[in-house]
Amino acid sequence: MSKQDENKAIVARWFASFWGEKCDLSIVDEIAAPDMLLKYSLHEPRRGHEDIKAFMTNFRAAFPDLNFWGVADLIAEGDYVVGQWEGGGTHAGNAFSDFLAGSLPAATGRKMHFTGTTVLHLKDGKILEERGLDDGVTALAQLGLIKMV
Repeated sequence: MSKQDENKAIVARWFASFWGEKCDLSIVDEIAAPDMLLKYSLHEPRRGHEDIKAFMTNFRAAFPDLNFWGVADLIAEGDYVVGQWEGGGTHAGNAFSDFLAGSLPAATGRKMHFTGTTVLHLKDGKILEERGLDDGVTALAQLGLIKMV
């Protein structure tokens, strides 16, 4: 198996286990580098296993049906893998204050569905960075945190 195929397999596991319908946070300890960076435009950057796990625990407590899935084949070159995705969830749980644009009180019932592209940097079978460009404007508008004109 080529390095690119190995990296795509790692990222596919990450997407399914961390971002998929059933989150298994043990994947963080297994394939994320100890000081991994997780960065998306909607949230403050997260770094390290505990910070990343806390982020996802809080995100899923607020959005119990949170789910993201790939919409195209992964592309790999060297130590980088790129994936396109879509997903979202219903804010049916806890209050959520992690969005940079504002906070949601508990259980608003609002739904978000949006798309994005993510670039992951890997080294020696571990994810060093996950940097995503998402359609956060759509998500924030759907959640009522910003108004679209």
